[in-house]
Amino acid sequence: MSRRKSAAEVFDALGERYEEVFGQVPGQIEALDWLTARLPAGARVLDVGSGTGRPTAETLVRAGCDVTGIDVSAAMVALARARVPGARFEQADVRTYTPPPGGFDAVCSFFPLLVMDQPEVAAALDRMASWTAPGGYFVMATVPGDIRGLDIEWMGHAVTVSSLSTDDHLARLADRGLEVLHHHTATFRPADDLAGPEEHLFCYARRRP
Repeated sequence: MSRRKSAAEVFDALGERYEEVFGQVPGQIEALDWLTARLPAGARVLDVGSGTGRPTAETLVRAGCDVTGIDVSAAMVALARARVPGARFEQADVRTYTPPPGGFDAVCSFFPLLVMDQPEVAAALDRMASWTAPGGYFVMATVPGDIRGLDIEWMGHAVTVSSLSTDDHLARLADRGLEVLHHHTATFRPADDLAGPEEHLFCYARRRP
């Protein structure tokens, strides 16, 4: 069996191909529309796992937000800086990133937590919840399931993935002081033979003022 790859290695290799396949997930577009309708101009937003900058950072910048994106992949950060010059992008890992004082008016997390161990997924959720300022929003998407250390082939790469069940995601966010306003699951079918259908969990939450 080929060596399992880290998230940085996978996304360095995928580059703009990731955007071609996953850049228009309907549930993600809907979540961004929901979020931008609630944020004032100048809102500070963190995009965790910012990828190429599209669609998340680009949509937020167009809405007048002050956007910071972080991603473990140097190649993705370079693409994002070129595609969305109105945002700031850093090569950083959600597990070790230090946010600025005061946190963010919104934190977006679209699929960045899968290529890690299950306890790290839980800890990353805790960290992102803590970065959401009072009155701020947390919007996320993932592939749900009580999964730990599952070896798969994804987009032509051997990776090991983990996740939490839908109920565990919702309970963990509530326990960390976020009110879950809406959640739903939807099946996404990428138009690429290297990626099969995926069940996506979308969750919209807010920290009380």
